[in-house]
Amino acid sequence: MHELSITQSLIGAVIERVGDRQVTGVNLCIGRLSGVLPDAVRFCFEVVSEGTCLAGAALNIDEPKGSGRCRDCGTEFALEDAILLCPCGSADVFVTGGRELTVTSVEVI
Repeated sequence: MHELSITQSLIGAVIERVGDRQVTGVNLCIGRLSGVLPDAVRFCFEVVSEGTCLAGAALNIDEPKGSGRCRDCGTEFALEDAILLCPCGSADVFVTGGRELTVTSVEVI
């Protein structure tokens, strides 16, 4: 469960930026191909944020779909999972989206 260490790093980075100011919301982008489970991050966020300036903050997670481009036929298509296979049958696919793991914004008082 690497989501625990990811969430600890996330909270540490936010605290480093905002100091003692009360955080009311954190907005994340976790792509569906990132290998990170948003529900696990939600659980870890609630536990790890206790006793910090992020306690009680809303956690909003945007989960963009994956996308790829076939290097053989040039087709761009949606990727539903980590199986990189073009509709033409080629496995030579370049992932163009869905691997994001970023803090997009933080709301403070």
